[in-house]
Amino acid sequence: MNNLHTPAVALPRSGEESVLASNKVIRNTYLLLSMTLLFAAATAGISVALGLPHPGLIITLIGYFGLLFATSKLRNSGWGLVSVFALTGFMGYTLGPIVSHYLGLPNGGQTVMMAMGATAAIFFALSGYALTTRKDFSFMGGFLMVGILLAFVAGLAAIFMEIPALSLTVSAAFVLLMSGLILYETSNIIHGGETNYVMATVTLFVSIFNLFTSLLHLLGFMNSGD
Repeated sequence: MNNLHTPAVALPRSGEESVLASNKVIRNTYLLLSMTLLFAAATAGISVALGLPHPGLIITLIGYFGLLFATSKLRNSGWGLVSVFALTGFMGYTLGPIVSHYLGLPNGGQTVMMAMGATAAIFFALSGYALTTRKDFSFMGGFLMVGILLAFVAGLAAIFMEIPALSLTVSAAFVLLMSGLILYETSNIIHGGETNYVMATVTLFVSIFNLFTSLLHLLGFMNSGD
């Protein structure tokens, strides 16, 4: 973060306001992100403890995109916070059965912990880099949008056509794409491209969620020896 009281940095008034605004969005985003991650972890834990079944691909997609649409529409009102917790809680619930599956495998507990640790390390490293250097990664926007769309379609194809190799390739691609999205969104907040902390939280949460599940898939495959 820039020190606004450093004499050598003489920002114009508009520049000061821009930095203060971006810093406020960053603080609010990380606060809300922390709360939603804890809430999602709680719903995932309940799902694991109760042995709840996965809702299935169709319900998952409808629930995700429906709640994502609602959050986007309500982002400027208090209901936006309700919606973002509904979205992240739902995603936590869908994560529970996935985690349960890996916990039931040999070395499953170790695999889950490794995926969690790697996800945290990647997120903090990339966020710290973007916040420290304040580099502009807006040029990645178009590439990420196309890449995520292609990976999503390929992921659906891997599910319906039951192609394990394609599924692993998609997971590897998502690790790279979500890492890029963390850099992009953090930079977007810093430079004023994203001024709504609710939507910034959603983007970072989804990045972390997909990063974790992709790493879990890859590590689970490697640890299984298949």
